[in-house]
This record gives sequence, structure tokens and C-alpha cells, in this order.
Amino acid sequence: MIASSWTMAALLIFSSWATGCGPADGGGGSKPPAVSKPEDKGGAAMRPEQLGKFFLEGKFEAIYNRFSPEFKEQVSLKDVKKLGQTFNRGVKSYTLQSKMRMDGAYRYVWTDESNSKGIVAIIGADKIIHGLQALPLQTYPDTDQAWSQTEFELPFRGEWDVVWGGTNVLLNYHYEHQSQRYAYDLVRMKDGSSYSGDAAQLESYYAFGQEVLAPAPGTIVRVENGKPDNPIGQTDAENPAGNHVVIDHGNGEFSHLAHFKQGSILVKAGDRVAPGQKLGLVGNSGNTSEPHIHYHVSDGPDLFEASSIRIKFKGGMDPLQGQKVKGAQ
Repeated sequence: MIASSWTMAALLIFSSWATGCGPADGGGGSKPPAVSKPEDKGGAAMRPEQLGKFFLEGKFEAIYNRFSPEFKEQVSLKDVKKLGQTFNRGVKSYTLQSKMRMDGAYRYVWTDESNSKGIVAIIGADKIIHGLQALPLQTYPDTDQAWSQTEFELPFRGEWDVVWGGTNVLLNYHYEHQSQRYAYDLVRMKDGSSYSGDAAQLESYYAFGQEVLAPAPGTIVRVENGKPDNPIGQTDAENPAGNHVVIDHGNGEFSHLAHFKQGSILVKAGDRVAPGQKLGLVGNSGNTSEPHIHYHVSDGPDLFEASSIRIKFKGGMDPLQGQKVKGAQ
């Protein structure tokens, strides 16, 4: 599923603004509150991409002066300095891993050289910082390096955006769960928004009704096709995958594709499928906040009992949060 909020409840610093993937007024996504132009006291002008560097160099005042007024009410400069100095111990560098435009702002993720610490920030187009979080990262190097034997294609046509995907929880919230550790959530976006028009209508979402394709040859082993598509703002936690397809590719590898449109799935258990074959249409069934494709590969057909496997895509592609990726044309 796509998490319904970018809530930044942090171990170190708290956010003043959380935006969601759910409905908002207008056609371009929710926007941060209007604030005055940020000051640059305490350091040279900072570009958003430089926040990791400024944080490591202890230029906390320059960062703090870009906080929104609401954010400053929640945390003091003294607190930022104390927490930042503690967090930076042992760190040699922070590298920008992801920049993703969504809901009128940009979400940035940096990690240190050992991938054991991460920083995430929500920064508006006006360079105002609305949320900042720094936290230790758990990694699983053994399974991170254990790729699938099967080579897969992307399960869609055209260009899509990776909302969740990567090997830490800041890039991929699935990562902490063994059963879905290497899952992807994929949406279609235009100009940083996943919909146009009335955000309360499923038909407004660019992903809704798009074709979902078989990512590799195999045999269909599980199908659910009768779950309703949730209205925007509602989810079905009791049936997290909603309408879904599971494909057995052999070698103990199974594709899980979830959140299909009700009644749109064209295959049944026992069918053989070829790469690129149409399986059904993107919907909004299951535990999802908006229409998208959830895709992962595991070592069994059960969503929760199997273990996720890192996907080897054809051409060496390794999709990461914030990237645009192209499927079949």
C-alpha cells in the first residue's frame, strides 16, 4: 500500500506539516502553508540538496532559519544543535539518495556512508523546511545482496513513478517487514501530482484503470477479483492486498501484484502467462490510500508467511524512490 501520510514523527525532531496521498482540494495536491521568505542568518544560502552537508558541518542555525514558523514552535535551535551533534558522531558524509516531488513539496532522503543513519526532510518549493527527521537505520545486508534468479520486467506500460522502493525504511517503508522488504509501490504522476481534477474521484487518478502486466513467465496460483474499490479516504485493512494475482515463476519465486480494480482480472488459477501479458487493471482495492501497483517477489505464495526477495530486473535496473521508470511501450 501507499502510506496515507508523510508523517514525520521523529526520534529527534518533529514535523509541523504532514501531507498525505489522499484527497485535497483542487487539482495539484495539497500545499504547505504560506510563510515569509526564509532568512539566511548563521551561514551562506543553503540549497535544499545541501541540507545533509550543512547538517554534518554543524551549520544548524542556517538550517533552523529555514524552518517554518509552526516548526519553530515545536523545536528550539538549542534542541536542534544538541540532537544534531549527537547524531553526527562517527559520520563522515551524508549522500542524497532520493528527491521526490509530491503534494506541493519535495521529500529528500540522505544516508551516511555506512547506510546506518538517515535524514529525511520535507521542503517546500519556497525552500521552507516543514519537517526534518534523523534516525538510525536497520539494514539486512545478506538479503540485500540475494537477488532473484528470474529476471523480471516492470508490470506496466509507459512511465511510472517509484513512491516506495529501496533498501532502508526512509526510501521504502516495507523494508522493515521481512514479507515485503523489497516491495515497490508505483504510481503515475504528472507535474508532481498523481491526479487531476477532483481528488475524491478514483477516475481522477492517472494510475486508475491502467493495465497491469505479467512481469515474467509463470503459472497463476492465486487470484482475488471480487473486492470493491475503496473510495478515496477509505481503506480495507482486513483484506490488505485487495484484488490480487500471485504468479509462480519456478525456482521458489512468486510475484505478488495487488490492488487491482474490482472484476478486471483476466486470469485464473492454473493459467500460464507470458511476460507482458495483461493481467487486469489498476484499482483501489485493499489497504491502499490511492490507486497504484504494489509489486514484490517472495519465496512463497502467502502474502505474510513468505519472505521477500530482491528483484533482478532486466537490464540491471534497480528502481529507487523518486525515480521515473519506463515499462513496456
